[in-house]
Amino acid sequence: MATMNISLPDPMKNWIEEHLKDGTFSNSSDYLRHLIRKDQERTFAIKMLQQEIEKGIQSGEPEPFDLATFKNRMKEKYVR
Repeated sequence: MATMNISLPDPMKNWIEEHLKDGTFSNSSDYLRHLIRKDQERTFAIKMLQQEIEKGIQSGEPEPFDLATFKNRMKEKYVR
């Protein structure tokens, strides 16, 4: 595993140390790895969402939205 030294302002260092007190993370490296993984997941989710939006845009004009049909479809799918 690679090592990286970082500099933080005191308020950020204190923030990390406060989060370590509850025992969720064993040290600051674990906490920072967790934050990086969350950022990676968020970045991936945004990329996927942007791709789906682009597919929707490229698919052309939508049919008119029918609220009653939508509600019935959702009831059939989710209400039991």
